[in-house]
Amino acid sequence: MSSTRDIDNLIELMAKLPGLGPRSARRAVLHLIRKRALLLTPLADQISVVAETARECLNCGNVGTADICDICESEKRATGELCVVEDVADLWAMERAGVFKGRYHVLGGTLSALDGVGPDDLRIPRLRDRVASEGITEVILALNATVDGQTTAHYIAEQLDGQVRLTSLAQGVPIGGELDYLDDGTITAALRARKEL
Repeated sequence: MSSTRDIDNLIELMAKLPGLGPRSARRAVLHLIRKRALLLTPLADQISVVAETARECLNCGNVGTADICDICESEKRATGELCVVEDVADLWAMERAGVFKGRYHVLGGTLSALDGVGPDDLRIPRLRDRVASEGITEVILALNATVDGQTTAHYIAEQLDGQVRLTSLAQGVPIGGELDYLDDGTITAALRARKEL
């Protein structure tokens, strides 16, 4: 029996995390072991707590430790605006920007015929319910500019047509972007979405 079996197992598990391959996982595990009291033990304890308490918000699909997340609970967020995102990482990115003050709806993915993902596999039925029951005046479709993201946006727009104001995030040249480094699709979207100065 190997004396490093448990450590090897930890490295294998860490290597399954996004952005970590086997070598990065090995370096991370070695660092954790060297800083056992400062990092490894508190990390293990916190992972145990999160494994026990983390859950999806029953209302919007955000991740937290309560059945209804803080954003859905907040009366200050009841602006009538609902921002639809593909996954929780997108919600967190929007929150990091600190600009949007409404509520969110996490779909849990995008429609994909190739992967067999249909409307009922996502939180689209729940989105229709929320629009009907929560006094929503605007739905902002903040979906990724991929084929599946745009297909999903069009499907949702058809489902909610006439019920609520529908908008989407602007697309085009990013702040600090240089035209020479942009792909053709980004330049095309930016040109089509041009505005008066």
